[in-house]
Amino acid sequence: MKFLGNILWFVLGGFIISLYYFLVGLFFCITIIGIPFGLQLIKLAGFALWPFGHDVQPGANDGGCLSILMNVIWILVGGIEIAMLHLTFGVVLCITIVGIPFGLQHFKMALLALVPFGKKIS
Repeated sequence: MKFLGNILWFVLGGFIISLYYFLVGLFFCITIIGIPFGLQLIKLAGFALWPFGHDVQPGANDGGCLSILMNVIWILVGGIEIAMLHLTFGVVLCITIVGIPFGLQHFKMALLALVPFGKKIS
């Protein structure tokens, strides 16, 4: 079931979302200051490519000072907008019965898009 969900996700827009995250992540990696943010965007790209069967869990340094500081900076710079976009897509997709699994994946992506530092994907 995860395989079928991932294939449908990939065909119906997951590839485009993943490509955007990856390209913006590479753009952020141009500067030394942007490298941590670029790496988080590349992590989001990998999760956006095949989200079915993966979960977002706290990492080893989830409550650390650096993770909290980086998450606050992330939220102020644009994490809120990305998370709101995923929440909006999730709500719209959950209106129909067929779209519920895809909406749930957008909700998982919204959590990772809001606070990516200190999280791991398993």
